[in-house]
Amino acid sequence: MSETSFEETVFEALTDDTSGQGGLSDAAATHEAGSFLRHAGALSMSKLADGLLSPKLVLSWLVAHLGAASVFVGLLVPIRESLALLPQLLTAPRIQAMGRRKWAWAGGSVAQGLACGGIVLAALTLDGNAAGIAICVLLAVLALARSVCSVSYKDVLGKTVGASRRGSATGFAASAASIGVITFALFLVIGGGQRLGLVIAALGLAAVLWVVAGAIFSTLQEEADPGEAHGTPWAQLGLLRDDPQLRLFIWVRGLLTATALAPPYLILLGANGGTFDRLGALLLASSAASFLSSYVWGRLADRSSRKVLMACGVLGALALALALLLAAVGVADTWWALPLTLFILMIAYHGVRQGRSTYLVDMAPDGQRSAYTAVSNTVIGVVLLGSGVFGALASLAGAWVTLALFAGMSALAAVVALRLDEVE
Repeated sequence: MSETSFEETVFEALTDDTSGQGGLSDAAATHEAGSFLRHAGALSMSKLADGLLSPKLVLSWLVAHLGAASVFVGLLVPIRESLALLPQLLTAPRIQAMGRRKWAWAGGSVAQGLACGGIVLAALTLDGNAAGIAICVLLAVLALARSVCSVSYKDVLGKTVGASRRGSATGFAASAASIGVITFALFLVIGGGQRLGLVIAALGLAAVLWVVAGAIFSTLQEEADPGEAHGTPWAQLGLLRDDPQLRLFIWVRGLLTATALAPPYLILLGANGGTFDRLGALLLASSAASFLSSYVWGRLADRSSRKVLMACGVLGALALALALLLAAVGVADTWWALPLTLFILMIAYHGVRQGRSTYLVDMAPDGQRSAYTAVSNTVIGVVLLGSGVFGALASLAGAWVTLALFAGMSALAAVVALRLDEVE
């Protein structure tokens, strides 16, 4: 069997409908099967590396284990989330002007690998606050590189994979990557005294995966199609004025950040302090949810990403309401309650990721995907920076109030998403 026919066979097996070109040019359609597999392969590696790094869990444990002050642990998630989103308004015009945006993603992936390798070196040679400072700085570099990947990816995906197959590519990648994270989580649970060695080995593997992912992505057959960067980067914010559907989409996406922000407060609701076993259990719950749901969510998003966003809002609200109910009846600290609610919430979270990504790619006009992505991500970056307000609220009023607000946000997102247009 030839390489081309093998690619076609796998491509057809992983997608619903390959009969149409899905908005691709004739040249791009000719290479779509190979492009699909390269997207799936590179994105699988990138997502696995993300899961192994996990600033919210793994990196936080490492910084604390190295003896750094708690302030450095608290900085990790804001650094990672905000710097991965906020710079996109500035970088999008330059990336849009590139003939082949694949080089932006490939370069960003390699840069993430090098920064992650620096984190490994810091963990092996430093301790205390010196380690905390070094890791925070390197994570900032990694986040900035990730922002380049984020703003360029959807444009490359839209140019190389047809409209009815994009969610399948990203969904398959997420499910495939989750297998590796599940394996890592199991090692964490049973690793005993090898915890530090396991974490450093995982970070080293993540560094290699990012570099290899960049190399794979660079082999995509992307047509040269330089765009035009009009005006200043801030001029892109005019899209918020001109496109009411973009404004509505950002409202929905902003409300659905509740599914990403809630897990730490679930831990506070039912845990007696963070332990390493609890870290492994959280990774298992999140990875299992990704493995079981991401590819399914991707396929559903190819049919209607709007309905996926609605369903995830409802599911997220139900998961958080269940957590509050379990706490009310006094069973939140049992062995099954926290993993169950986390598992359901993570299914909703991974559905949000698939639904919002597919919706934005299919909604944005050709040639403007980078600008739409940058504007959306910049606004959401500001929203995520405001998550500290919820932390303060939790410390004053308890996790109950915060989780109730998150549940309300998720439910409201489902209602607002009713007004979104169908774009598939």
